[in-house]
Amino acid sequence: MEVNENLSKKAQYDLQLVEAAKTGDEKAFAELMNKYKDAIYFMLLKIVRNEEDADDLTIEAFGKAFNKIGKYTPNFAFSTWLFKIATNNCIDYMRKKRAVTVPIENGDSDYPVIRDLSDQQMNPEEYLIKKQKKKILQSVVDQLKPRYKILVELRYFKEFSYQEIAEELNLPIGTIKAQLYRARELLYQILNKGKKNI
Repeated sequence: MEVNENLSKKAQYDLQLVEAAKTGDEKAFAELMNKYKDAIYFMLLKIVRNEEDADDLTIEAFGKAFNKIGKYTPNFAFSTWLFKIATNNCIDYMRKKRAVTVPIENGDSDYPVIRDLSDQQMNPEEYLIKKQKKKILQSVVDQLKPRYKILVELRYFKEFSYQEIAEELNLPIGTIKAQLYRARELLYQILNKGKKNI
């Protein structure tokens, strides 16, 4: 592997981890995640101002980065690429919530503050669509193995927090998050296979 002289020593070490991760090395994935998860989480938390949303978005950002890791090129640091993915994913999430970005000009933050100015009331049509989507999603969730199915149901149907799920299932929060990430991947695969439009 050619060393990019423009990269710092830290970025060069990351590049070694990325190359290992491209070959499927789980330890390399874990090390990259452990190295950047807190920084990504706190950046996203400043934007969305909700711990659980920031947690979900952090997991999604790593999922997207690891799925696209073959496309990473060492023209710039891995951390720059990862933060870009996390930021873009967060922007997409906020757009879906129909939120408005209000930058703070003299604030103490380097990140924009997101204010949700959307109407929280659903009209009858939106309510029916949501009900139909929930029914379709339930049929997809039913295809998961029981351990993943219960996690998805607790998190997304009953809206339990990670802490509540951990207490309910008597499992560490880290295990809950990892298994939920895996469950989301499996759901995505099922949806792609069945080409269901949710």
